[in-house]
Amino acid sequence: MFIDMHVHAYLFPGPRQDGTTQFANPAQILSMYDAHNIECGVLMPLIGPEFYLPQSNEEILETCRLNPGRFIPFCNLDPRGIRNSPKTDFTPWLSWYKEHGFKGVGEFMPNLPFTHPLVMNFFRQVEAFEFPLTFDISSRIGERYGLYDDEGLPQLQTCLKTFPKLTIIGHGPAFWDEIGALEPGDVRGTYIKHPVHGEGALYRIFREYPNMWADLSAGSGYYALSRDPENAAKFINEFQDRLMYATDICSFGKMCPMDEFLLKLRADGSISEEVFQKVAKLNAKRLLKL
Repeated sequence: MFIDMHVHAYLFPGPRQDGTTQFANPAQILSMYDAHNIECGVLMPLIGPEFYLPQSNEEILETCRLNPGRFIPFCNLDPRGIRNSPKTDFTPWLSWYKEHGFKGVGEFMPNLPFTHPLVMNFFRQVEAFEFPLTFDISSRIGERYGLYDDEGLPQLQTCLKTFPKLTIIGHGPAFWDEIGALEPGDVRGTYIKHPVHGEGALYRIFREYPNMWADLSAGSGYYALSRDPENAAKFINEFQDRLMYATDICSFGKMCPMDEFLLKLRADGSISEEVFQKVAKLNAKRLLKL
């Protein structure tokens, strides 16, 4: 079975968000899990006001309580919150969340630079609590959500170096686009679908920083691998201990076929059974101490 490292669900989905997305409720997510042999999933609140109506951490906790064994809670805080200061102490909130069983932070997505003082202050405190953190990323500031970085992800690298005990889990198009060398005409932050011609920045970052992990969720993770199955096998085999299956399901019935892609790589011998099991669930269990 799979463990999903990235999913969203609302007890009361409410109106469509960002103009298009009608989020699924927990029962709908679990029906999709049962159809795809997914044991459980990491449930992440969306709080970024740039695009989404904020969802409470307490709703995440209640959803997990109502569905024991099927959801794992991640908490989320906006670094601009609680005084909008690079000196804000998030300890009371992070302490409460840890005491109540939250396993990490995410999906962290303020539209600020990775190295903004507010973000660095928050990262420092998350590291102290030994929470892993899943981010989303943007290729620009404004009219977007997600942390901003430049081509080659230099600001992310600064964070990885500054906070070596913070496990940072990569996600999003502007992250996964860097699996291959960017070519003329490539637009960062979109789904690049041509084959990979030369290693991108992610190879170097994963080799240099052992606290760099990634989930394989959504179109961003799926197209990064499926655009070039040979390169996907190379990447998965080299970084097999820090990659995790994930879906990023938002709307009911909509899900990228990453499970099928991984099963195919195993079937044709591109990855071994051992590697498959690590990516499918064992890395998640190890990271989250399940």
